[in-house]
Amino acid sequence: MPYEPGSPQCRILIDCKSQIESMLLNLQRIENSDHISDQLRSVHLQLEGLHTLHRRQPVLSND
Repeated sequence: MPYEPGSPQCRILIDCKSQIESMLLNLQRIENSDHISDQLRSVHLQLEGLHTLHRRQPVLSND
């Protein structure tokens, strides 16, 4: 079952991480791209940290 994001911010973070994963796959085909790949992995980890923070925030309802 696919993960259902809890907020628009989570959806944005999931999309950004997915785009970076795609870039990393494409960069594997280009020589001398290791430094760029390392930077993208670092950004991916930072986005994952932000995503973890957003998942921990309680969902406020307007009931």
